Amino acid sequence: MGNSLKAILAFVPSTKCQKYLLEDLEEMPVDKMVDLSGRQMRRLPVHICSFRELVKLYLSDNNLNHLPPELEQLQNLQILALDFNNFKALPLVVCTLKQLCILYLGNNKLCSLPLELRLLQNLKTLWIESNCLQYLPEVVCELSLLKTLHAGSNALRALPPQLQGLQELRTIWLSGNLLSEFPPVLLDMPFLEVIDVDRNSIQFFPSLAHLPGLKLVIYDHNPCRNAPKVAKGVRRVGRWSEETPEPRKRSGAVIAITLDEKPLLPPATKPEPE
Repeated sequence: MGNSLKAILAFVPSTKCQKYLLEDLEEMPVDKMVDLSGRQMRRLPVHICSFRELVKLYLSDNNLNHLPPELEQLQNLQILALDFNNFKALPLVVCTLKQLCILYLGNNKLCSLPLELRLLQNLKTLWIESNCLQYLPEVVCELSLLKTLHAGSNALRALPPQLQGLQELRTIWLSGNLLSEFPPVLLDMPFLEVIDVDRNSIQFFPSLAHLPGLKLVIYDHNPCRNAPKVAKGVRRVGRWSEETPEPRKRSGAVIAITLDEKPLLPPATKPEPE
């Protein structure tokens, strides 16, 4: 009953109702963090926007599809979690929060990202997994400090060549997409440390041995005919990885060898800025 009541009160703009949702949160928390996850909210209580020194705001697992313009007042915000909501478009007010380092947009209904996202030049971590993206928005390639990109569980068939310009990028998660070939642009990104292309439709892997920064490549659950070649010390997760030999050809046929090890997944907990 409590959650149902909160879901109803989220529509009511009166001060008393808003304070009920905030559980009497009237002053800036000492840790400069507000977590309103899982409240079934359909609107963000505007009172939150008065906490101008706020650094972390978690709004995950609600029913939000828009944000108030007053959110622009939170110019010290570094972490914003909007995952598991009902956003069909990213509210442009988010793009005014120029100190953001980490932005979680996963598990929404996004088909694109606005060009204004380029204003977030301090962004280091972007999670856009489990949306409706058929292509990686090129504006992502303008986030020059980006270190981690999680774009898994969309409908991506390719990556833009401009991605090569993200020289700070170290980790890219692309599992559960529609890639039919290993993205060529990743071959020109020697600074990558983790590449995850698990659960796609890649039939052949080029050599990755020339990527000096690579530490881990996850390529399991692809209809591939070979394992990607990697430099010494690089871990592979997939068929014919270091745990099992690559298949030997006999009379032109390839002997399939299965691997019981489950592929690694992106971290379950949300990281904080370095």
